[in-house]
Amino acid sequence: METSSQANFTGHSRSVVDDEPRHIDLLIGGKRSASRSGQTFPRISPLRYTTVTIAAAATPEDAIRAANAAASAFPEWSTSSPALRRSILQRAAGILLDRKQDFIDSMMLEIGATALWSDFNVELAAKILLEASAMTTQVSGAIIPSDREGVSSFAVRQPAGVCCAIAPWNAPVLLGVRSIATALACGNTVVMKTSELCPATHSMLGEVLAQAGLPPGVLNIISNAPTDASAIVETLIAHPAVRRVNFTGSTRVGKIIAQVAAKFLKRCLLELGGKAAFVVLDDADLDEAADAAAFGAFFNQGQICMSTERVIVMDAVAAAFVARLVAKADALRAGDPLRHAHPLGSLVTAESARRVKSLIEDARSKGGAVLTGGEARDAFLDATVVDHVTRSMRLYHEESFGPVAAVIRVGSIEEAITVANDCEYGLSASVFGKDVRRAMDVAMRIESGICHVNSATIADEPQAPFGGVKASGYGKFGGPAALDEFTELRWITTSSGKIDYPI
Repeated sequence: METSSQANFTGHSRSVVDDEPRHIDLLIGGKRSASRSGQTFPRISPLRYTTVTIAAAATPEDAIRAANAAASAFPEWSTSSPALRRSILQRAAGILLDRKQDFIDSMMLEIGATALWSDFNVELAAKILLEASAMTTQVSGAIIPSDREGVSSFAVRQPAGVCCAIAPWNAPVLLGVRSIATALACGNTVVMKTSELCPATHSMLGEVLAQAGLPPGVLNIISNAPTDASAIVETLIAHPAVRRVNFTGSTRVGKIIAQVAAKFLKRCLLELGGKAAFVVLDDADLDEAADAAAFGAFFNQGQICMSTERVIVMDAVAAAFVARLVAKADALRAGDPLRHAHPLGSLVTAESARRVKSLIEDARSKGGAVLTGGEARDAFLDATVVDHVTRSMRLYHEESFGPVAAVIRVGSIEEAITVANDCEYGLSASVFGKDVRRAMDVAMRIESGICHVNSATIADEPQAPFGGVKASGYGKFGGPAALDEFTELRWITTSSGKIDYPI
């Protein structure tokens, strides 16, 4: 049975104390429907181990239906006026803010997020929609001088086609919106694959855009059981109408997506893992640096691609800085966010907490000093500081994606740069030092797509180019840089008069 997405708009609104799970259908061609197989899958909350969402488990046939619906909607949407696209995206931003509490409740239930992180998600997602709305009139071209008489030559940007958007669970609203906003602004249609860990939260984005007036089929949203993910993704990428793929998630999965996309010669934008370096120079303001490091390492339980994972501090100030960082971390305890009593929520699963705990124990066994935190309680883990981390430890190399700050002490600026770059990842970084020129020189030598001088590794502005290098992926979200990702650049000429051809 199918229902209009508009009629289903209020279907997910619920109180966080409601014990009944939410039932989520696919959104294809503007209508809600079950999967063709009739199968569903549960999302069990990391907070109380109860089923909070029952979502339709799409089949490859459903993925093809969604891509076909997007392809059918493309001709009209791709030629729609910038004013229409702009107005819809602006309305969507307002509706998103109006429904903030619904999204906060959903994020708490599905991923154990705090109200603060959920609120941040909605606020930034609304800004992303507004920035995308402003980009609708920035899809421009150029006049190219021609050597041929009577020829006018143009570089023209046009919508690419159907875009496959694969969004992650850790920042589901802002990264879900980021995966679709610029694509829609440029005149593309979209098939969004939800995360298996937050299908209800992602599905609500379809409701917001539908209420804003987005035509049926322009945005299609499908959910899938974890075991079916690879088949669904390959089906979407292989579909002839799909011209762009964007994925935010782990480097391991990103490599697989890149390989599949290469097989079908599809261009993709990949924003992958990170292990952000936070460099503290010997002239840093230690109070400011400790505040920024604690925020970067522990906000959203360290489950952000830009999270501060490696705190690289010069020996001259190491003891004083670490004391300040530990004092900050001591106050950051994890607990049930539904009770609003703790600054940290849960990790996304108890398995995640066990994996982070294993990294901490490996460091401890090899000489690392666990100065605070380090104990896991189901999916909960308090803010943890591990000092004297060395290259022999897993915590030095592996992305923890948890609330752990690994402190690495160095003797010089050159050693600090070497350690910062001794990593497969390259997404975000920070450098703290009062001599801004010297700190800027260090920042310029760090191998990362993003680097901030005297501020935290976690920062995002919709108009800025966002992306990494090395194993953190390639391509850029945000601002004018994203226009290249979601449009096709074409060369068009017009000729007047007779042309003399050689044969």
